[in-house]
Amino acid sequence: MNGVSLEKVDKFCYLGHMLDADEGCDSAVTTRVRSAWKKFREYLPILTGKGFLLKLKGKVYATCVTSCLMHGSETWPMKVEHELKMNRTEMSMIRWMCGVKLNERKKSEELRELLGLEPVSLMIKKSRLRWFGLDMLNK
Repeated sequence: MNGVSLEKVDKFCYLGHMLDADEGCDSAVTTRVRSAWKKFREYLPILTGKGFLLKLKGKVYATCVTSCLMHGSETWPMKVEHELKMNRTEMSMIRWMCGVKLNERKKSEELRELLGLEPVSLMIKKSRLRWFGLDMLNK
């Protein structure tokens, strides 16, 4: 291009979004998960503190962490593996907030209900419907 050589890359970060050359969203999902964990650690004193109600923790989590985890997900060509990765991430955080270990065998639905949260996969589906203008189905 006019004597200028351009470098070909497999991944590119643009405004905080990771773009893959193969048009997948693997890098985007990984980046969002890392970003969400960073945000979770930032709010760790509130989210895991003993002096806070679970509903308050749920609201802080939904506002600060879930929004970070889901950012841009409306446009991703999501695969089942991506959805599972995001759900695993969310459940790890929820268990930590509730002070529940894996060997305690509490159901995910119970913990989400205590915090007043919807599954991240459901929230992504709803946001995709809104983004594509199909949220009329919910009205």
